[in-house]
Amino acid sequence: MTIEQHIEELRLELKTACDAAERRQIETELQLAEADLAVMLAEQDGAIEAEPPF
Repeated sequence: MTIEQHIEELRLELKTACDAAERRQIETELQLAEADLAVMLAEQDGAIEAEPPF
């Protein structure tokens, strides 16, 4: 599964989640997945480097 597919599944789960605790958990997972995607895209564009600075 790609990161984009994972994000889409989390968005769908969030729409159907009834429990507040479950919603918070899904929202957190979604934010982490979106951040991962942003980093991956920035690395591809050369905007950031994945290697440590030292």
